[in-house]
Amino acid sequence: MAKTGVVTIRDVASESGYSASTVSIVLNSAPLSRYIPTDTKTRIETAAKRLGYRPNPLARSLRSQRSNIVGVMVFDITDPFCTPILRGLENALYQANYLSLLADAHNEPHRFERYLEMLLDRRVEGLIIIANWLVTDIKLLADLTERQVPTVVAGREVEFELASTVSVDNESGAALALEHLYRLGHRDIAFLRGPKALTSSGKRWKGIRNFAQTVGLTLDSKKIAELPESLDANSSFEAGVQLTTELLRRGKSFSALLAYDDVTALGALRALKKKGVRVPEDCSVIGFDDVAQAGLAIPSLTTVRQPMEAMGAMSAGIVLDAIKAVDLKRDIPVVRRKIGAELVARESTGRVS
Repeated sequence: MAKTGVVTIRDVASESGYSASTVSIVLNSAPLSRYIPTDTKTRIETAAKRLGYRPNPLARSLRSQRSNIVGVMVFDITDPFCTPILRGLENALYQANYLSLLADAHNEPHRFERYLEMLLDRRVEGLIIIANWLVTDIKLLADLTERQVPTVVAGREVEFELASTVSVDNESGAALALEHLYRLGHRDIAFLRGPKALTSSGKRWKGIRNFAQTVGLTLDSKKIAELPESLDANSSFEAGVQLTTELLRRGKSFSALLAYDDVTALGALRALKKKGVRVPEDCSVIGFDDVAQAGLAIPSLTTVRQPMEAMGAMSAGIVLDAIKAVDLKRDIPVVRRKIGAELVARESTGRVS
């Protein structure tokens, strides 16, 4: 019958009749255990099982200087962009026998800084930051590098040269979106650009401009609106509603609308519906990301898919490889991975009437 409360090494020693040091060597599979007779090991293991003994991983980590924990920081866990990335990295860490310690910064820079301190205090071996809407001083990551804590930023390219990154090819992805509309015959196209502070916004706009230049498509500045700066990723829905409503109010006709991301595009769908504009008969709409809500919208949203689960798995792989490098007393490798995007055509886009 198992003992109530926490069963210790000393309890197992008392039950088995062996010293605490011998029990510790056996139950922790220490190198010296190979010198202990098999029948002794069996009696100790049987006693441990009978008492319900469970090893203390925290105590073991303090002795071995290993925690087998990777910190995972998100800026806003309510952002649908985060969920599939979390799924991918969680699965990869689980397969490697690592535990993730999740912290949600709530879009607050001070909370981000405090969580960094707390994760370091808990001796995480690596850190993955899901930085979809990152507005903070990225130089804070320098402290992690100095402490030999491998760090990967997932979802965004950053200028900090010592951090590894995993991101989508925003430039080619945005070009795919515009090419899709162009092939459907659209020439009068409205654009909802992302905030200037985001690197991805500039990359996507560059892809749009380059494709437009290639095919001789004119981008009308009166049909271009820009999302406001915000720490809240979900604010782009309301911004999509307001900016699309303003474009319609200006009276400039457009047969298609290309939004910075899916949440913005869903806001545009709401505004068009409210004004009696049919999608896609009167106006096609396309987004970017392929969050879960995109396929559930009515009409379902055409978008450019980021392979977010794969990005999470890749981020975990990079941080685990870097942890091994630290163990071997090697320099932490800096890896920059860029994954291709994929067009997902659904009901919200169609040929020009």
